[in-house]
Amino acid sequence: MSNLEAIELNEMSSIFAALGDVTRLRLVTRLGEGQKQSIAQLAAGLGLSHQGISKHLQVLERSGLVIAEKVGRERHYLSQPDKIAQANDYLQDLGSAWDDALLRLQVFVEDDQ
Repeated sequence: MSNLEAIELNEMSSIFAALGDVTRLRLVTRLGEGQKQSIAQLAAGLGLSHQGISKHLQVLERSGLVIAEKVGRERHYLSQPDKIAQANDYLQDLGSAWDDALLRLQVFVEDDQ
C-alpha cells in the first residue's frame, strides 16, 4: 500500500467514523441545507445540551465534514459537501471493485463447469 493510499484510508476512516453516530449524522443532515447554523440552532429538537452538540461538532470538524466560523461570541457551522462527495466516490470505487471481483468469480465458476 502506498503512502497516498494509507492517507486516503485514514481520511475515509475518520469520515465514516464521524458519520457512524446518529447524532452526528443528524447534524450533517441539518447542515447539508447549506446555511450556517449556531450550536443553539443545531441543538433545537435534538434533546442534547449545547455542550453535547459542541462535542459532536468537534468530531465532525476534525474529520473535515464541517467548518466553524466565529461570529461574535458564537461559532457557526457549515457543512463541507466536498468531503461527503469524496466519501461517496470512495464507496462507488469500492462497489465497482466488488462488482468486478464478483464478475471474475462468476466467470471462473462458469468456466470450471
